[in-house]
Amino acid sequence: MTDLLRQEITTSAHTIVVKVGTRVLTTDQGVLNEDQITQLGRQLAELAATGRRVVLVSSGAVGAGMSQLGLTKRPTDLARLQAVAAVGQAKLIEIYDRALRDNGRHAAQVLLTAEDLDDRTRYLNIRNTLLSVLDFGAIPIINENDTVAVEELMLTFGDNDRLAARVTNLIRAPLLILLSDVQGLYNGSPELSESKLLSVVPKLDEEVLSFARDKKTGHSKGGMASKLEAARMVTSTGENMIIASGRIPDVLTKLIAGEEIGTLFLAQGKAVTPRKRWIGYSVQPRGDLMVDDGAARALGEKGKSLLPIGVTEVRGSFGKGDVVRVCNAQGQEIARGLTNYTSEEVGQILGSRSDQIEGILGVHPYDEIIHRDNMTVSRV
Repeated sequence: MTDLLRQEITTSAHTIVVKVGTRVLTTDQGVLNEDQITQLGRQLAELAATGRRVVLVSSGAVGAGMSQLGLTKRPTDLARLQAVAAVGQAKLIEIYDRALRDNGRHAAQVLLTAEDLDDRTRYLNIRNTLLSVLDFGAIPIINENDTVAVEELMLTFGDNDRLAARVTNLIRAPLLILLSDVQGLYNGSPELSESKLLSVVPKLDEEVLSFARDKKTGHSKGGMASKLEAARMVTSTGENMIIASGRIPDVLTKLIAGEEIGTLFLAQGKAVTPRKRWIGYSVQPRGDLMVDDGAARALGEKGKSLLPIGVTEVRGSFGKGDVVRVCNAQGQEIARGLTNYTSEEVGQILGSRSDQIEGILGVHPYDEIIHRDNMTVSRV
């Protein structure tokens, strides 16, 4: 059934980011399903033929490498896993390029690490490259660079859901589509008959977030938690997102036609500027600032800057100009921003009025620890 709201969103989306998960592209044994990639490539080409710009964030490198090397079990040690991914990347892009060329398009492989989007200059270079690829009519195939991304070195995005959200913000795409092995977001465990699939999520509140938590422990579970984090990153910057099953035949074609498939997450408020997207959703935070309830309200509800009087604790070590997280008294992240002071300086002036800064530090370069113009608020 066609939904008018979905039809309006998909019709107006001039640029669309599609993310496809490993379980959609592989068999139950974990090896690559080439027919599935061929069908996906055809749908992407058809979508591009409508005049839209299309970007794909694809998992599947390890599955492709397992197929090439004849492995039946996924390696567990890091070096072998990265070696399998290196073999698989070549095979994966080959299949995508063949599928797209059969439909009049070219694939452009782009491998990223979180560090690439952490640096402002590299961030802008990647954005310009992707836009130029799209100008040529090719389709970028993006994946995390598994051969060099190491979590201990803070080079990993964590998963391709969040990578897709960062790419969406990078190129300011109005719509992100996550194709997974689940139908969408349920209000309970999908295995329970009483659980219902949510067609539309107007706002990511605590009730919605609880659907991805274990009822006994309260901890996030499974891949849905990362999908809801991606939804937060996208909708809070003014864009829309859909979670749908990638195993539905012609799922992209049906979604773009406005069919009521999966779960639609609606944009919250106005679109955010590119610079604030970079601050809020691309740079790795170097530390945390804990604030009291008054400061949290001033940031979220009144659009104020962060003053030292509202800071209660400093965590981590950071320098002037680094991005830091701002957390409320419950430890929840409410904003990120560029700090005007080092962690050591903030530790000395926290809880003080701005007119007391010079008496404490000997200098008074800024009234604010983080100015509103250099801050992205994520929770009101």
